[in-house]
Amino acid sequence: MEYLKQQLYDFQGESAWITEIFIIVLATLFINLIWRYFHSKLYSKIIKTRTFWDDAFLKALASPVTWAIWITGITFAIESSESNYIIDIIQIQMGKSSEPVMLHDVALIGLFGWFLTRLIREVESHMIDSQPARDPDERVDQTTIHAISKLLRISVIITFTLVVLQTIGVSISAVLAFGGIGGLAISFAAKDLLANFFGGLIIYLDRPFAVGDWVRSPDRSIEGTVEYIGWRQTRIRTFDKRPLYVPNSIFNSITVENPSRMSNRRIYETIGIRYDDLHQMSAVVEAVKAMLKEHPDIEPEQTMIVNFNAFNASSVDFFVYAFTKTTDWIKFHEVKQDVLLKIAKIIEQHKAEIAFPTSTLHVKMESPELAGIVQDSSPSKG
Repeated sequence: MEYLKQQLYDFQGESAWITEIFIIVLATLFINLIWRYFHSKLYSKIIKTRTFWDDAFLKALASPVTWAIWITGITFAIESSESNYIIDIIQIQMGKSSEPVMLHDVALIGLFGWFLTRLIREVESHMIDSQPARDPDERVDQTTIHAISKLLRISVIITFTLVVLQTIGVSISAVLAFGGIGGLAISFAAKDLLANFFGGLIIYLDRPFAVGDWVRSPDRSIEGTVEYIGWRQTRIRTFDKRPLYVPNSIFNSITVENPSRMSNRRIYETIGIRYDDLHQMSAVVEAVKAMLKEHPDIEPEQTMIVNFNAFNASSVDFFVYAFTKTTDWIKFHEVKQDVLLKIAKIIEQHKAEIAFPTSTLHVKMESPELAGIVQDSSPSKG
């Protein structure tokens, strides 16, 4: 009889803490549902406002708070149980004299760091998406936004890693000292990786090019549009649509041209007319110069030269040197085509012709017999 009473007592005690755990888990689920409902309603109202920071804050807060609720609830349920083995799992014992540290505390610190990195990423995405709508004078370079965002995220990760180590009892000074010695060894083993890292840092600081720029190098077979600038390499899309991955350290030792930042595009053409039309050269040159000054797509403030240039084998040449207002590659060729067609029309209006390679044969008649042979060899008209 006493044995049955003891078994009943043990069963009632065991069922009591199991029921308690069930209630705690159920309450955690209910609190999580309340949080998600509250977050959804609040976010739907805040997103309609013009201020972006509250939108980014709530969006970055959603997942970390959800995880924090579940971790807190599960930790409380485990602490309410009678299983010392499970409780020991969620505790970290650092040394014999130190007090145990709950994994719950470490997890909450990590979740706060995760929230900050999500907030930085949301702000970065918003700034990039809002660039086209901003005034050109207020726009921030996209490469600069990426660089600042990466630096902030790295700073957050390093800071919270040190905080976690301090929380679990690890000496920060020992970690920093080991990092100095380890960094020296790593610098020898990964010098190329570090060279690429600092090369990327120089690109972010000097900004010789940005994402979307057309770049080329006369020193290497590099030409295309910049798609991505990373800490180790830069991805360039060539004009035949192939991806080109260039280590950042390469840019420290080569010359890079950035045609995307040119102020104007140049028209530089040499045009020849016949020697028979040499007397029209002055009039043609003046007419072409007047046409360029009145052309709506030619920049009058830049250098403009139209001059008789050379006596060539089959032509007398003048050259045209001018700059267009546009820097767009397709628009530039349309303007250049229009200029060349107008030059051809000016030459035609002055009763001249554009020259092409020709040869003139002069025959000297020294005897009547030779003249008769030439005359007899001429094609008949009948």
